[in-house]
Amino acid sequence: MTAGPLSAQVAQLCDAAAAAAGPQAAEQVRHVRRRLDEPLRVAIAGRLKAGKSTLVNAVVGRRIAPTEAGECTRVVTVFRYGTADRVDVVRRDGTRTSLPLDADGMVPQRLGVPPAQVAHVDVHVTSDRLRDLTVVDTPGLSSTSTAVSDRARAVLGAATAQATGQATGAPFDDGIDDDSAAAVSGAEAVVYVFSQGVRADDVQALEAFRAASARLASNPLNALGVLSKVDTLVPGAADPWPVAGPLAADQAQVLRRSVSDVVPVVGLLAETAEAGRLTAADVEALRAIAELPAAQQLLMLSSVDLFTGRAAPVATDRRRRLVELLGLYGAGFALAQLAAQPRLASGDLVRLLCQVSGLPRLRQTLDEQVRWRSDAIKAGWALSALERLAGHAADPADRELLRDAIERLLREPAYHRLRVLEAAQQVATGAVPLPEPMRHELTRLATLQDPAAILQLPQAPPWALADAAVQAATRWRVYAVGGASPAQARVAHVVHRGFHLLSQNLRAAVS
Repeated sequence: MTAGPLSAQVAQLCDAAAAAAGPQAAEQVRHVRRRLDEPLRVAIAGRLKAGKSTLVNAVVGRRIAPTEAGECTRVVTVFRYGTADRVDVVRRDGTRTSLPLDADGMVPQRLGVPPAQVAHVDVHVTSDRLRDLTVVDTPGLSSTSTAVSDRARAVLGAATAQATGQATGAPFDDGIDDDSAAAVSGAEAVVYVFSQGVRADDVQALEAFRAASARLASNPLNALGVLSKVDTLVPGAADPWPVAGPLAADQAQVLRRSVSDVVPVVGLLAETAEAGRLTAADVEALRAIAELPAAQQLLMLSSVDLFTGRAAPVATDRRRRLVELLGLYGAGFALAQLAAQPRLASGDLVRLLCQVSGLPRLRQTLDEQVRWRSDAIKAGWALSALERLAGHAADPADRELLRDAIERLLREPAYHRLRVLEAAQQVATGAVPLPEPMRHELTRLATLQDPAAILQLPQAPPWALADAAVQAATRWRVYAVGGASPAQARVAHVVHRGFHLLSQNLRAAVS
């Protein structure tokens, strides 16, 4: 992965600090340095049976993560790019045991190592989707907030208490060890998956993830909600999108202090389409059913039992497989497409199924809100890690060395972007209230790259954009000294400098 300009500067800081620090601190700094060279880590979190592993398979483009409960679903599984498929069970003592994929090409349900000894499962996959993204599949959260393992509470609950000033715990499934929880906390962004609607312990769990994760990942700007299984919101094969869209928007309001957006997805369709599970024989079976009278099709699609049990020109086993791959909604959608276009090719049908699954919008949202900001996210994560190291280094000389290096780097104009992101995080979580127009302007400055989009002047020439940036900087400076609270004033000064630097860059481009 090619490092961006911000993370490249942090990498240089790490190289210099590791060369000058004592042995123990140097090794910790080198660990941070190695992480900078890795792809962005995104943790997929959520309660049991929420559809996390199905979503992982859709994102990876392979049906490789088991969706049924087993040993491997009770530990953290890290999916990363590799030149060959490989499964390594990483023990808590650091040793590894390699396993082959099972007969279906998936991570085996039995790991061959007692679960208590497993830190995480490391899976290398030959999928181009993982070249710039590492996906961390987390164990499911318990169905009730009372089932909390003492060890998970110690890891995440302590972080939440420190961040919020009150004692709480993350509702992890019992039995998840400290190493697994630590692997989750190392992720730089979080996708939280839920079905039907968020509950109080969903919010609690997401807060715990945020409190335990990296500084810039621990805010709504780098956390995303996914409303999964939206096809189950309506009966039979009815279209769920008229319900799913408003429900997702409603849940986004409920989680507005925790996630940037909530995207509805039919996870089963997304997995089937992206993992290439729908075969030519499956499509031909759908084509045969599509030739039945409309009334008979409607009756079959009213329930799973009727779809698989009614007399039809397709074998029961094949129809059962179709339901397992598509669900009733997906089957109904496919039949409608084939009825309208009898010669529709298999590949075209799969593309239509992917489109209606909602996965393209999820990918676009991830690209807009996580991937393209990976440089700032990774730089912010690394600086947070170095700040923690500076605060806990055993040697006072190492502490001073790291603090001085960090302070020098943060004085660089380019790194003001990190301060803008942190200010946006404070406002997005409600810690610092701002008038609505100013909140939106700050979010644009923190999350967009195009000056025209930041300033909402899509057709303006560079000189006009530079003038608009100066005007924005002036507005924020006036706000800072004109009645804002101390916290609001601190945010306003950060934003003022952000627009001032933007105007300088625009004027440099003009000249």
